[in-house]
Amino acid sequence: MKNLKFLTLALFAVSMFMTSCSKDEVAPVVKDQVSAEVIEQFKSMDMNTNGIQIKDVQLPDGTTEKSYILEGDLAVPVGQLEDMLASDITEGPNGEQYRTNNLVNGTRTLRVLGYTGGSFALTSKMRTGLSWAVANYNALPLRLSFTLSYGTNTGNADIVVYKVNNSGGGGSAGFPSGGNPYKWVRINSGTNNFTTNVNEHVICHEIGHCIGMRHTDWFNRISCGSNQNEGTAGVGAVHIPGTPTGNTSSLMNACFSTSENGELKTTDRTALNFIY
Repeated sequence: MKNLKFLTLALFAVSMFMTSCSKDEVAPVVKDQVSAEVIEQFKSMDMNTNGIQIKDVQLPDGTTEKSYILEGDLAVPVGQLEDMLASDITEGPNGEQYRTNNLVNGTRTLRVLGYTGGSFALTSKMRTGLSWAVANYNALPLRLSFTLSYGTNTGNADIVVYKVNNSGGGGSAGFPSGGNPYKWVRINSGTNNFTTNVNEHVICHEIGHCIGMRHTDWFNRISCGSNQNEGTAGVGAVHIPGTPTGNTSSLMNACFSTSENGELKTTDRTALNFIY
């Protein structure tokens, strides 16, 4: 069964409470080359730096975000490295489901926008998958509810789901900051080659990141057939009580198969009900 990676771009765009009065000094970027100092700083957080590079990530509002790209599918906005280095998170892997330290505050309705403009427009299949994903969350008795609309006015949206030109399946998103969800969910154009259920799965997974869910297997990415530790990376990896050890079927696994049904698993629902 084919497993595909989620591209968790802008994964670490999170503001952290400082645990010390001082911060580690971040080495500068020189001519878009990653310095040896930066590489060592990432290694100090147990991150794989093979092939590290800097790229401009394009957003549908016309802006770009310069980020360090690691492990082929993780990105750290250049300005966020300092906060990551200042983090003092030590929780270890035990096989349960995990969340970030920062969550979405309050009892509130999150406005989700399916983007319809130009080359960033979601396909028909992606739009259906998005509607099913939003319904998955609204079926739970959470203090968060979700509305869904389509258009190009990103300013009024809490979460914007849009398509990017990438032939691989999967998507990318980030984590909450300042009590708000991460705003940008990128769905790779290649996801359209899979079933509507797979599109639902990918989008539901990425929205999970936006509200603070980490990969269930962040410490070894076993769902990808590998043994790579994503590290706590300055955002935390906090065990969610009530979720079992040894979970391998979560919608929040790092990689997915082509036979996914798109639905939240029992442990996903337990996790979401606990934190929201």
